Amino acid sequence: MSQQPLAPPVNTTTKRVLTRRGVVWLGQTCNLRCRFCYFQTRIEAKDHPEHPFMGLDKAKAIVDALRNHYGNNAIDIQGGEPTIYPGIEELCEHSASIGLLPTLITNALVLAKREACQRLKDSGVRDLLVSVHGLGQNYDDVVGVPGAHKKQMVALDNCVAIGMPVRFNCVLTKSSLPHLADVARLAVSVGARAVNFIAFNPFEDQQKGERSLDDVAAYGVVAPPLLAAMDVLNAAGIEVNVRYIPLCQVPEGYRQHLYNFQQLPYDLHEWDYASWSWTDMKPQRMRQGELSPLISLRQANLRSPMFKNVPGYLDDPSLSLDDEYRHSALIRAREHCGYKPAPACEHCAAKGICDGFHGDYAAFFGFGEAQAIQAAAPFTDPRHYISQQRKVVEAEDAGWAL
Repeated sequence: MSQQPLAPPVNTTTKRVLTRRGVVWLGQTCNLRCRFCYFQTRIEAKDHPEHPFMGLDKAKAIVDALRNHYGNNAIDIQGGEPTIYPGIEELCEHSASIGLLPTLITNALVLAKREACQRLKDSGVRDLLVSVHGLGQNYDDVVGVPGAHKKQMVALDNCVAIGMPVRFNCVLTKSSLPHLADVARLAVSVGARAVNFIAFNPFEDQQKGERSLDDVAAYGVVAPPLLAAMDVLNAAGIEVNVRYIPLCQVPEGYRQHLYNFQQLPYDLHEWDYASWSWTDMKPQRMRQGELSPLISLRQANLRSPMFKNVPGYLDDPSLSLDDEYRHSALIRAREHCGYKPAPACEHCAAKGICDGFHGDYAAFFGFGEAQAIQAAAPFTDPRHYISQQRKVVEAEDAGWAL
């Protein structure tokens, strides 16, 4: 890889404000076949209503709503694979022109052609969130395409050469664990602005019993290579985030990097629960059909049995915006993903700000790894640990988020 990393971002902050980043799924069409993909059924089944890419007019209408109704100022554009979407450059140009700065969540293989990389930069793409789930032959095996790793490395070199900022995503499957430190070193070599390590959770198609012990590792197995990779990134001053791991599973000094559902709304590179609740509805993820009526976060929360019978919930003036986001976090963790507390959680000071153990994890491994965190008083603010972390703030966001 190139040894000429991008200049580091100048703005970092420990201030935590609610994110204003939206997300759009263009359709589950992809040029890879990652065996752990959350959308693997939809990607394989061409007749699935979410498989084909939506039209450009519909995609533009979605981004207009994110900007004009929900007040988002950035957007993650994903597929499937957004770089193979017809009209991706026009969509990015439109998003940037209305003040919705675009990121592509991508495997980046298409960008092994430098001209394709340059066209995206010229269209207003702010940065790329590149999925790096391993290295070498391991990566090719995981994504099901020979030569994919080599193309991805060429693409990253191209990003460095033209000054396209990148961040990394890396899913913590068994196969990726031996490569975590090297993924971290790769991030350092290309000047990545942040690296997200993502616990392999039962989202989307994985909720249908598709997960296997061939891919899912116990937290006790994940932790040593994960901490080693975090050390590499911390030493280089690169932002590192870990999603969906119980707070007790890493030493205290590393907990500032852990983002579960209650912490996600305070990560500027994560998705706004209000607009996400709307774009996640089927009409906004399908080629066919009109867009759904716009809804507020409170209205979205009222769809849950947890809040639909709370008297006056929709008009309660005492309910703060942070409360609404916290309620959405509880719904996503408990209802959508089946998170459960371990017996040890009952005596943990962090039980009010931690989701516990996700979905089917206990069925695989039990709760023996849970450890109660001890403190003089229970933690009540989801930002208790993450407020210690220095996070990247883009220049365009500095006035709002610093």
